[in-house]
Parts: sequence; structure tokens; C-alpha cells
Amino acid sequence: MSDRIELRGLRVRGNHGVYDHERRDGQEFVVDITVWVDLHAAAASDDLTDTLDYGALAQRAADVVGGPPRNLIETVAGEIAEDVMRDERVHAVEVVVHKPSAPIPLDFADVAVVARRSRRGGRGAAP
Repeated sequence: MSDRIELRGLRVRGNHGVYDHERRDGQEFVVDITVWVDLHAAAASDDLTDTLDYGALAQRAADVVGGPPRNLIETVAGEIAEDVMRDERVHAVEVVVHKPSAPIPLDFADVAVVARRSRRGGRGAAP
């Protein structure tokens, strides 16, 4: 499946982390989502109901990030991926959760977790 919808750089405040200050003060997380889905019907019909509404996709991801605190961004990424896979039209999804303010006492560019889900190969399979 080569058709895909990509959502990049969704910024959402959340209270995830293992440290008290992360849960208390919160921080910004950045989410990237790639969804593999057949877009032929949408391209032919030009109708939103024949595709994934990426506004709704963004809102669902934001609801997870802004939802109950989790210790690990691995959990956050997995919850977003599982939510996306509930749509039967989705063949596979890759969710990247970036934690730009991770409590690392060194200079770093990024820390991120990638969760992949696929109907073909099961959990963790590449699309």
C-alpha cells in the first residue's frame, strides 16, 4: 500500500513522564502520524467521507496526548496507534511522539518513540 496520509508536527501539551515535575508542570509533545490507507475512492469521489479526516485524526491524537498522564511516551505512542487502527480502512500506521523537553542533562536535538501497527504483519510490523 503506497497511499498514505501524513500529519507532521502536531504540538500538544501533556503531563507524561516518570518524574513528579513532568506530571505536575507538563510539557509540549510533538506528534507525527503516517497512515497507510487506500485513497482511490477519495480521489475519484472528491468526498471527505471516502477518506480519513485528518482534522479528526489530529484531534484524536491530541486527546491522547492531553489525556491521562502516562509514565512513558512509548505508552502514548502505542495508544495513538491503536486508536488509529480502529478504523477498518487503515492498513497500517506509524506514530512518532517527540519529547523535546525530555529531562536529559545533556545537549540533544530530539528524543522520540516510534510505534507501528499493521493489519498485514501485526504489532510492530513495518507497513
